Amino acid sequence: SKMDFSHSSLFGYIEDLQELTIIERPVRRSLKTPEEIERLTVDEELSDIERAVYLLSSGQDIQGTSVVANLPVLMRQNPAETLRRVLPKIREVLHVAGVEMQLTAAVSFLTVLQEESVSIHTYSHSFLHIILQNLEHRDAGVSNAWLETLLAVIEALPKETVRHEILNPLVSKAQLSQTLQSRLVSCKIMGKVANKFEAHIVKREVLPLVKSLCQDVEYEVRACMCRQLEHVARGIGTELTKTVVLPELVELARDEGSSVRLAAFETLVNLLDMFDADDRSQTVLPLVKSFCEKSFKTDESILVSLSFHLGKLCNGLYGIFTPEQHLRFLEFYKKLSTLGLQQENGHNDNQLHLQTLEQEKKYISVRKNCAYNFPAMIVFVDPKNFHLELYSIFFCLCHDPEVPVRYTMAISFFEVAKLLNSDVYTIHKELVTLLQDESLEVLDALVGHLPEILELMTNRGENNGESKLLSIPDLIPALTTAEQRAATSLKWRTHEKLLQKYACLPHIISSDQIYYRFLHRMLTIILTNNVLPVQKAAARTLCVYLRYNRKQEQRHEVIQKLIEQLGQGKSYWNRLRFLDTCEFIMELFSKSFFCKYFFLPVLELTHDPVANVRMKLCCLLPKVKSTLKIPTDKHLLQQLELCIRKLLCQEKDKDVLTIVKRTVLELDRMEISVDAFQKRFYENDLLDQEKERQEHLLLEMEQLEKEKQKNEGRSTNINDKMFEKKRRDSKTSSVLAKSINLSISGSSSGTSAGKEEKKSKLVRSQSFSSQVLHPKYSNIDKCPNKNSATGYTSSVPGMGKSCMLSFSDDSFRTRAAGNSGNAAFPSSSSRNLFNSADQKSNGNKEGQSRKMSM
Repeated sequence: SKMDFSHSSLFGYIEDLQELTIIERPVRRSLKTPEEIERLTVDEELSDIERAVYLLSSGQDIQGTSVVANLPVLMRQNPAETLRRVLPKIREVLHVAGVEMQLTAAVSFLTVLQEESVSIHTYSHSFLHIILQNLEHRDAGVSNAWLETLLAVIEALPKETVRHEILNPLVSKAQLSQTLQSRLVSCKIMGKVANKFEAHIVKREVLPLVKSLCQDVEYEVRACMCRQLEHVARGIGTELTKTVVLPELVELARDEGSSVRLAAFETLVNLLDMFDADDRSQTVLPLVKSFCEKSFKTDESILVSLSFHLGKLCNGLYGIFTPEQHLRFLEFYKKLSTLGLQQENGHNDNQLHLQTLEQEKKYISVRKNCAYNFPAMIVFVDPKNFHLELYSIFFCLCHDPEVPVRYTMAISFFEVAKLLNSDVYTIHKELVTLLQDESLEVLDALVGHLPEILELMTNRGENNGESKLLSIPDLIPALTTAEQRAATSLKWRTHEKLLQKYACLPHIISSDQIYYRFLHRMLTIILTNNVLPVQKAAARTLCVYLRYNRKQEQRHEVIQKLIEQLGQGKSYWNRLRFLDTCEFIMELFSKSFFCKYFFLPVLELTHDPVANVRMKLCCLLPKVKSTLKIPTDKHLLQQLELCIRKLLCQEKDKDVLTIVKRTVLELDRMEISVDAFQKRFYENDLLDQEKERQEHLLLEMEQLEKEKQKNEGRSTNINDKMFEKKRRDSKTSSVLAKSINLSISGSSSGTSAGKEEKKSKLVRSQSFSSQVLHPKYSNIDKCPNKNSATGYTSSVPGMGKSCMLSFSDDSFRTRAAGNSGNAAFPSSSSRNLFNSADQKSNGNKEGQSRKMSM
């Protein structure tokens, strides 16, 4: 039926809505009466101390709680008066205080201790007795809060105070006649006190209490004391641990309570390093074996803990295992790794019944713990035996149906790759699988160490001598799929993290692959994404790709797009991102590169119609000025000064004008670096010169590779023609055949002699390429911002569109002569960074004719 929108029906809807609002309007039951407001009112002229005393004496509970919460502030402001007047009142109030005030007081007392507002002697005299009085509060949460405060206080108290105020009263509190809560508190205090005194004092005064608590009638007390035995053992040393603690642990491991047995097992595992080989083989190993057998047969409650400690256990007992025991524990681990999955195939008859939700959660936790222990199990079986013994389990865990299991495998993937070393190629497929995982949590966990994982796989894979791409099949599609899935999700932090890590790709895959599959994608993200951190991450990664691009034509295309689509973009948001990109350019590239391609487009934004863009530009100008060198860049300095002068004269926006004036003062204080080295800029100049040298070498490598390809193609054509001629004329005479052979060998030897020098240079350049794309990338991330400095900068009238005309295609031609062939230490004033290739290409025919004449 169609809805009726007539006049009468609309009024009916409105009346119904009004009735609903009346019904749903909350009833304010918490309004205070005038009498209550009067009782809550405090004289404003009272000091903080007087107000605190008044509220504790006659105020309501909520006011008293606020005073207790404010105790650390009062102690900082006036400790003497607070201790004299406020603390006694708090002590009185706590006897009858509710749970909220008790919890607040425990936290405040701990804060006073941590802030060291008073000396430890004063603290123990004033606060310790209050803590001890409230330690046995009837509410378990309150008691635990005061216990945590006391354990922290024990760390700071002197030994004598601990002995008289805490240890001596423990003798009575640990007796069976005391309450369960009192005995549990005594157990935890024992573990803390054991590390405070020497071994002989612990043996005489603490160990008798420990033994009695280990034999308590309540299983909670026995389990609690059992977990503290680790701390006691660390305090008394190896000998006493063997004679006193180990027998107690053996007895507790056979306890009737499952929680006690579990506590004994975990304590044994944590103390393995304190037992000698005899104790491990004769005492610990039989206990562990019985635990493993019982876990499946009678007591599944310890499966989760057993799976968590299995890696530490196997490696701790490694030296005493027989081959049969070694195999048995390995099989036990494999069984745990697939626990809960076998019933789907009907393998496990005992579990054919429907599992409860609790059981499923338990099995997921067990498999997750197995994933956590996987690196330890690789050490246990030896990495050489990984493919034979553990690969099937690794495959199952990486393809587990539950996200927490795959997430844990993604976190530990880097550790696995490190352990496998040269055999890392065996887990290539699982890397691709996890990169394409449907859960973004898994992808986020894997991406954390993605650069290190890819580096291990490309450097140590089985195809190390071949193309890097061959070592990881399907890597590039997996990487692009992962980025697209992160981009379409709402988890922008994962997307940002992934883009940051993708900056490692230049030393993993080829320059062409990056250009066609990743570089343009980064530019698209900058232009279309709406999240600022993601855009900045994409901008920085794009600059890294540009930094290591091997083809001058591609570099020019990317620079042109950055200037046209970002710097001259219609959206002010794009122009802001252009300034962000320029910051990364200044960080990653040499000063000469920035001045050549980006200096004038940046200055062009002084005419931008949006105030935010001009404001950001003004903040960036000191960095821009630091890229200049005198006298080479004198004309650029003049342009900068003209722009600033124009801003000062013509700027109408007050906020922008304020920043311009502040920037002018900063620019005036700067010093411009000169072409020659200066002491104060020595490190920055060295770093910049190294960047410039690397940029020159990239150009040389590209040019040499082109020449090599041309020469190889020409020599191949010559040899083919000679072979054909030889085949046709071979029937005429043997003399003619000999002369042909001589001419071929002569020409090839001449060509090889002419190419020898070029070949050696190419080898050196290629070796540099591998260095640049590997360790230099890590250095680039650490490059400091270059504040080379500049002298006086007044400012500039505008440059109009003529500034941008210089960035047309003609701008990439040679503007100055100069040979950049000496790559070791080129002139730092060189502005023809990428033009040297153009010069070489222009003289290419001449060089080839000279080589042919040789």
